[in-house]
Amino acid sequence: MIGCDASHAESECASRGPIFDATRRGLASRSANLGAVTSDLTANLRLRQRPIDIVFAVFFTLFIVTSCIADMLPTLGIDFSQPSSNFLVNSNYWYAHDADPLFMNPPVWMRIVTGLSAFVYMLFYVVLVPALIRGWNWIQLPAVVYATMIASITGIIVFGVEFFGEPEYQTQNPAKFLAFNLPYVIVPLLLLVRMRKPLPFTRPF
Repeated sequence: MIGCDASHAESECASRGPIFDATRRGLASRSANLGAVTSDLTANLRLRQRPIDIVFAVFFTLFIVTSCIADMLPTLGIDFSQPSSNFLVNSNYWYAHDADPLFMNPPVWMRIVTGLSAFVYMLFYVVLVPALIRGWNWIQLPAVVYATMIASITGIIVFGVEFFGEPEYQTQNPAKFLAFNLPYVIVPLLLLVRMRKPLPFTRPF
């Protein structure tokens, strides 16, 4: 900006003053408007504007329950190969006896897989559900790591053994097996797409 030199006439300085003041006010106004637009672009959407996150919250709440009911038992070595009066044992027996022999008689590596679900993924779900509801953008990277892990382990390793592995571990009831297990692949993959970029809660999907 060209200032008024001491050698310039006083009248010239006076005539320039209003012009420079108006310019400064205009620039300040534009800067404020730009800041407001930027803030609007990065602001989280309200939950009702993100219906997909409500769906995710429902699914992952159910996953918390299934992690406790199902995956805890084989991880701890509890036998559920026979019907039982115990609700948890009998629930696992009902599911696994004709659909999931790998789950009913898990080798050590499978117990590690169920242990991840029971003790690691479950804790993540407990954090993920409120993050989805309240719009905690920092959950994006942990969600990507989780979704990649569970989709790879369940979708490739477990499904591969159940359909193409040793005969004693192959499912006898593919429809029932897929009905119970496919959500653990599809929902995390959808979550991975949802969390594909930072600041996921600033957009509807």
